[in-house]
Amino acid sequence: MTEIDIISRLEEEPGWLENYSAFVQAVLTLEDLTEWEISLTLCHDAYIKELNATYRDKDEATDVLSFCQNEGDEIMSFPGQQLSAGDIIVSMDTLERNAELYSVPLEEELKRVTIHGILHLKGMTHETREPEEKMLQYQENLLEKTAEFKVF
Repeated sequence: MTEIDIISRLEEEPGWLENYSAFVQAVLTLEDLTEWEISLTLCHDAYIKELNATYRDKDEATDVLSFCQNEGDEIMSFPGQQLSAGDIIVSMDTLERNAELYSVPLEEELKRVTIHGILHLKGMTHETREPEEKMLQYQENLLEKTAEFKVF
């Protein structure tokens, strides 16, 4: 059974967290990641910038960070036993700017970066942000498959 923990570091807890959790569950189910334990944190730029500087040596805010619990190690999972997959951090400030920059709804951008983080926790990587990247194409395919889920 999947365990999804969503943490809000925003001033007010969004009223859509239950819908967001259902969306994350849908993505994990589509990926057959049914025994994952995953944590998602919604925050502002200052918090993600601090994490980005500390763990990636990049002194700037970003839209999403993912921290895999088993990075560099072989992921061992056993039937009936939960796998602590890791943490995904999403900056709502950068998300809003990116949604405007790319002319997409905020909800779509939230879903996109969440899928992006899940795929990184799953072990997928990409070298560039070019649309030809296999992971980014896979991400967009998952986004399309989950289009019916409403978060907001």
